[in-house]
Amino acid sequence: MRNSDWFGRTFDSLTNKNFRFLWFGMLLMMGAVNIQMVARGYLAWEISHSAISVAFIGAGFAPPILVLSIFGGVVADRLERKKILQISQFGMLLIALAVAFSIKTNTVSIYHLFAASIAQGTIWAFLMPARQAIITQLVEKKQLTNAVALNASGMSLTTLISPAVGGVIYGVFGVEFTYYSIALLAGTAILFTSFIPNIPKLSKSGKKVWVEMKEGISYVNTNKTVMWLIVLAMTTTLLGMPFRTLLPVQIDEIFKAGPEALGLLMSMIGLGALLGSLFIAGMKQTQSRGLTLLITSFISGIAILINSMVTQYWMALLLMIVLGIGDSGRRTLNSSLLMEHTDDNYRGRVMGIYMMNFGLIPVGVIPLGLVAEFAGVQMAFACAGGLLILSSLAVTLSTDKIRSL
Repeated sequence: MRNSDWFGRTFDSLTNKNFRFLWFGMLLMMGAVNIQMVARGYLAWEISHSAISVAFIGAGFAPPILVLSIFGGVVADRLERKKILQISQFGMLLIALAVAFSIKTNTVSIYHLFAASIAQGTIWAFLMPARQAIITQLVEKKQLTNAVALNASGMSLTTLISPAVGGVIYGVFGVEFTYYSIALLAGTAILFTSFIPNIPKLSKSGKKVWVEMKEGISYVNTNKTVMWLIVLAMTTTLLGMPFRTLLPVQIDEIFKAGPEALGLLMSMIGLGALLGSLFIAGMKQTQSRGLTLLITSFISGIAILINSMVTQYWMALLLMIVLGIGDSGRRTLNSSLLMEHTDDNYRGRVMGIYMMNFGLIPVGVIPLGLVAEFAGVQMAFACAGGLLILSSLAVTLSTDKIRSL
């Protein structure tokens, strides 16, 4: 009985038909994104053999997210969120086809890949706030935390499977076919999203966009719980995410392997993330979710730090599982707690501000890439892991707003 209770609690939101359509569309879209991460990163390395170039390509999506996410949040509070999702998914399809065409015509360059990364970031700034906010319109309030966790579980599942599949497709069929596969997944995601019912927009405000943006920022400053959750998200993303852009360098220089090995390594992050997000989905509301959030941040830092010391590929695979557990627990709890503690009319804007944390990735990627270029990729990983541990400790000691959740 206890096991059946856990199973029912963990997958509760998937009993909702409309949420299932959103969930399957998300699976396909994130599958496309994860495959292109492998393809774009490895293609950039093949073209340039420069760690800093790979880092710049990996971080190109972030500046548009930093600049446009809060605007995307306002749009998510003003317009029909389903249409925002579909337009964004179509944009991702066009990007994949454009890169495939440049490969086919043998004109692809680092600049094409950087432009594709920027375009993806622009789309992401509108897609993510709308996708997070629409969840509240599809499920009951009591299902919200579970739905957000299952959304993260689906993303983790694609992170587990897609990079390995992408690595194999790249290695066996070539990079051009890989990008056509990405376009196919994005197109199918549009189809699933079309099954979601049309939901009227929430905001009928006649206020100017910049006024609503300012109101969103003021709301975050006033709601101290939301503010500290966003501070934690920004610091951990700044220090915990950039190292992934340098995994192609570690694969080539340390492990002497190729794209298949890179895909498997990234898939292990997905396996850990799947385990972590399913654990969060099954948590009871009364459990210490804030303390768990802080612990998972420490886990991520420790995994990255230890990874800087390994020279055996199999050890890195195990560490990526641990990292995935920490990362997924952190992101899932951070997002779900934000949604719970935000009023309905501000949810799109708050999630837009939350999404800005991904725009901070270049602030970490660029110096990390420079460290890797001049001191080696292992030293870069050691710096990232150590700083993540210290920042998590600083947030833990600075406030009880998160510990008490």
